[in-house]
Amino acid sequence: MPAILAFENISKRFGAVVIAEDIDLSLAQGEALGLIGPNGAGKTTLFGIATGTIAPDAGKVLFEGQNITGLKPERRCRAGIARSFQVPQPFDGMSVFENVVVAAAFGTGQSEHGVYRGCFELLEKCGLADKANRTAGALTLLDRKRLELARALATQPRVLLLDEVAGGLTDEECAVLVELIKDVRQSGVSIVWIEHIVHALLAVVDRLVVLHGGRLIANGEPEAVIQQPSVQEIYMGIPADG
Repeated sequence: MPAILAFENISKRFGAVVIAEDIDLSLAQGEALGLIGPNGAGKTTLFGIATGTIAPDAGKVLFEGQNITGLKPERRCRAGIARSFQVPQPFDGMSVFENVVVAAAFGTGQSEHGVYRGCFELLEKCGLADKANRTAGALTLLDRKRLELARALATQPRVLLLDEVAGGLTDEECAVLVELIKDVRQSGVSIVWIEHIVHALLAVVDRLVVLHGGRLIANGEPEAVIQQPSVQEIYMGIPADG
């Protein structure tokens, strides 16, 4: 399948710290890609480069074959790239429904009234319909993560970037979120998912990529990648000769 999103020779440093070095990575249309690696490996920085909040030092970002490296974040959002954040960032003083309406109106360019129906349907899909009028700041962690996902989906993305959406959840809550992400996949949205809870990733993704020290050290079928000694030693702390 042709790539819907691609990084070509992406490099980024913050001072002397190498965050990304000559990274080539592509996401196929309809694919779900898992991205793992230790803290500080550069995973979230790649999301910032994809969405335009961080500029690379070198290389380019392609969306549907077009160079978008110079586009502002809002234009990338409206083109079809959305992301969630590791720590949910809703407008705490606004209702759940209002949070989704703001995202939908901004991301699609429609009027607020024009997105109402779609926003309520999205809240039903994300299990938040009964909390539509509750303030976002009063939600549980699971529901805040659901809202984070709903806000991203409200922009009608073609590519969805998920940053540790399962972090901090119980096993039962994680299972609920996995089913929701599977449902999103079935709608045709392409996904890149950063996650430390590997079993959640393996339930969803087609391919797994490992980032370490700003470089891609593994890329392939998820179970095979997890079994690589170098991946187990770097990411899981298991000695390569163990």
